[in-house]
Amino acid sequence: MSGQTRGTAADGPHGVVIVGAGMAGVQTAVALREQGFAGPVTLIGAEPHQPYDRPPLSKAVLLGKAEDSAFDIDFEALDVTLRLGLDVTGLRADAHELDTLQGPVRYDALVLATGAEPVALPGSEGVPGVHLLRTVDDAARLRPVLERQHDIVVVGAGWIGAEFTTAARAAGCAVTVVEAADRPLAGTMPAEVAAPMAGWYAESGAVLLTGARVARVEQDAVHLADGRTVPAGAVVVGIGARPATGWLAGSGIALGADGSVTADASLRTSLPDVHAVGDCASFPSARYGERLLVHHWDNALQGPGAVAAALADGVARTYDPVPYFWSEQFGRFVQYAGHHAAADTLLWRGDPADPSWTVCWLRQGVLVALLAVSRPRDLAQGRRLIEAGARIDPARAADSSVPLKSTVLQG
Repeated sequence: MSGQTRGTAADGPHGVVIVGAGMAGVQTAVALREQGFAGPVTLIGAEPHQPYDRPPLSKAVLLGKAEDSAFDIDFEALDVTLRLGLDVTGLRADAHELDTLQGPVRYDALVLATGAEPVALPGSEGVPGVHLLRTVDDAARLRPVLERQHDIVVVGAGWIGAEFTTAARAAGCAVTVVEAADRPLAGTMPAEVAAPMAGWYAESGAVLLTGARVARVEQDAVHLADGRTVPAGAVVVGIGARPATGWLAGSGIALGADGSVTADASLRTSLPDVHAVGDCASFPSARYGERLLVHHWDNALQGPGAVAAALADGVARTYDPVPYFWSEQFGRFVQYAGHHAAADTLLWRGDPADPSWTVCWLRQGVLVALLAVSRPRDLAQGRRLIEAGARIDPARAADSSVPLKSTVLQG
C-alpha cells in the first residue's frame, strides 16, 4: 500500500494529522495538497484496508459485482503518509498528542474525521448470524449469506435497511423487515411522504412489519414484543448510526448530546488547532437556523474544503451547505436536498403511486428542501433554488410538467 507506515511518530515537524480514513479524512488530505499545504500530512485509519468509499458496500460490493471500493488516489504521489490498522484511543491536547496502541502520535494541527458507527441492537451482540453493514469486512461477511439465499430478517426500515433489502431481493433471498415505528423512515420523513414508500417493499417481494419491536434475537429467529416469531437464517441490523467519538472522552473536546463534536461555522472544535469534519461533527447552519448533524456522503465530500482552507492559508471559511444525499432502492433513485424540519408547507409534484414524483417543502414561500424520486431534473434545479433562497409559486410548483426553475417568483 503506497505511502503506508506502521511505526511510531517521526521526529521533526508533525504537520497535520487526520484521524479517520473514510471519505472525509481522505478528501481533507487531498484538499490540503490541492490548496497548497506543503507540510507533513498523516492519515490514520483504524481499518487495515486501503481507504475506500462506503456507498458501494450496500450495492456492487455486497452483490459481488465489485471486489472493493478503494479510492483511486495515489497517496505516495501526494506525499500523504498512511497509518492503517491503527486504533487511536485518546487525545491529550495540552501535549498536541494522540494516544494509540503503537505509541503517541504528535500533531501540529489535528482533523477529526472518525465518521459514525452503527447502533447495535441491544442483546444481539455476539449472537451468531447477526450482521451490521458499515465496513468492507461487513459486506464481505454478508456476501455469502446472499449467495446462499438465506431467509433474512432486516431490523430497521431506514435508508440502509431499504438498500440492503433491495440487494437481498436481487440475490433471491426472502426478506422480512421489522420496523418499530409505524412506517419506514419514521425518523427522517413525515408520515404522508413515507406512506407510499411502504408499498415499495411489497412490490419487491419483501415483507414489511411496522410497529414491530424486537424483544430478543436468537441464532435462527427474531422474537417480537407482541409474541410473534420470525424465522431468520441471518439478521441484518440497520437502526441508525452515531458519531464515533467515544475515544474523545476526557479530552476537552466539546460534544453534543448526540455525541457529535460541536464544531463552529468553520468546522473548528472547542480546542485550538483541532478541526472536525464529516459524520462525527455537527455545525451551526445560518441557512436553517439550527445545528446540523449530517450523516451523508456529500457532507464528507464538501466539508474538507473548508477545513483545508483554514489549515493551508489560515482563512476561516464558513461551511453552510445545502445537505444532499441519495439512495438507490427498489428500482428507484431517491434524492434529497435541504432540511425540512422548519418548513410550513409541503407540496407534491406528481402522484406518489407513479414511478416518479417529487415533494417540496417551503418556509414562508421559500423552497428549503425537496425529495425527488426518479426525477433528477427536479433535484438539480431544486437544489440550486434552495441554495439561492428562492421564493417559488406553490401552484406552479405543484404542476409536475412545469420545470421547477420556472416557478421562481420575481422581486
